[in-house]
Amino acid sequence: MKCPFCRHGDTKVLDSRPDAEGRSIRRRRQCLSCDKRWRTVEQIEDEMPLVIKKNGTFQPFDRLKLLTSVEVSCGKRPVSRADMEKLIANIEWNLLESGIDTISSIDLGENVMDGLKQLDEIAYIRFASVYRRFKDVGELMAEVEDLLHHQRDSNNEAKSN
Repeated sequence: MKCPFCRHGDTKVLDSRPDAEGRSIRRRRQCLSCDKRWRTVEQIEDEMPLVIKKNGTFQPFDRLKLLTSVEVSCGKRPVSRADMEKLIANIEWNLLESGIDTISSIDLGENVMDGLKQLDEIAYIRFASVYRRFKDVGELMAEVEDLLHHQRDSNNEAKSN
C-alpha cells in the first residue's frame, strides 16, 4: 500500500484488529519513508443487490446514501458514528448473507427503520416521517403511539420475567 501523504510504496502494519462481528479488519499503518501513521479498514468486497425504486427503476446499492440518511435522522441525538456505521454494516451483511440479487427500496427502508428503532426512537421517528411521507400530524401520532405501545409491552414483558 502506498503512503497517502508522501506516496512512498513501503509501509508497515503496526496493529490489526478485527471488528466484533469479524466482518472487517482495522489496521494501523506507518510509512517507512515519512514515518506518518494512518488507519485503514478492510472489508469484504462483494456485489450488493440492486435496489428497485418505487417507480420500477434499478439503482446500485449506495452505502453512503444510506449512511447519510441515517446521520440526518440521528442529528443531535446521543448516537455515535460507530453505532450508525454498525447499523449500516449489519444491513449490508444481512443482504449479502441472503444472496438476493435485488431488494425493493421499501424493504431497504424497513430494514433501516428496524435498526433505528433499536438504536434511538427519536431517530426512528425522524427517518419514518421522511420515508413514509406522513400526510398529516395524525399519521405521525399514530406511529408514535404504536412505538409507545410496543415500548409498554416490552417493559411489561421484562417485569414479568
